[in-house]
Amino acid sequence: MKLSIITPVLNGERFIESCIKNVIEQDCKEAEHIIVDGNSTDKTVDIIKRYAREYKHIRYISEPDKGQSDSMNKGIKIAKGNIISFLNVDDFYEQNALNIILEKFKNLPKPTLLVGNLNIWKDDGSLLRKDKYNKLDITDLLLGTGIVYFPANPTCYFYHKSLHDKIGPYDIDQHYTMDVDFLFKAVQNANTKYVNITFGNYRHIKNTKTVDDIKSGQSKIRLNKLLNKYRKKLPFYKKMILRWKLFYHYNWLPFKNDKDDNLLIKKRFLFKFQKLFKIKHFYEKI
Repeated sequence: MKLSIITPVLNGERFIESCIKNVIEQDCKEAEHIIVDGNSTDKTVDIIKRYAREYKHIRYISEPDKGQSDSMNKGIKIAKGNIISFLNVDDFYEQNALNIILEKFKNLPKPTLLVGNLNIWKDDGSLLRKDKYNKLDITDLLLGTGIVYFPANPTCYFYHKSLHDKIGPYDIDQHYTMDVDFLFKAVQNANTKYVNITFGNYRHIKNTKTVDDIKSGQSKIRLNKLLNKYRKKLPFYKKMILRWKLFYHYNWLPFKNDKDDNLLIKKRFLFKFQKLFKIKHFYEKI
């Protein structure tokens, strides 16, 4: 069993060396590190070449691409491992994470998406939060981030390469939400397994593509569009499950916690509508 770590990068001289060292320090003999450079104009490629000459597990290509999704697909295409993970240039794995992953995959059916916990760090180096992604059913993920966090960074999940035979490659037209799009497909086509172990670390760095997109509000718009797309694709029975969960979180819980004297009347009213799934909010969401 072999593990392919893929790093897409463009002008990443600030972090590329620490990224390469992070994989080296894993001391995982069955791991290869594929670095897909998008024709960087800084010192990124020089740093990659220096390490590639010394370490045989490092392979790289450097050429123009159509964006991050395209570079991710290039890495998958040349990957020799049957397990895939992505390590963005400014992120890092927990110590010994890769060896633990290989051990976990020994008894898992193909294809499996294995998900662990994630540390999210502020730009100043302090811990923002630790996420645990133990809800991986599509009807949970489609509730949105206001209710359920879905895996925010690929350092916390690993999967069989054969999964792409079922769901296809990453969408090259998606430049920001390609990982979320992948997850929505993956949880519906793979065996999903959560383990309460922290695998990855995501740096929330100012002036990066992702953080700037969140600040501008465009990230939320794209995510809502993607949520609605996949909600509409659900089979009827899963739509019913999702509607119930939306009702519970957006309608029932607020009333349950309401101190109003008319709470009992409100609960009875909502319960009647819940049975018929006729609450307008559902149809706005699905």
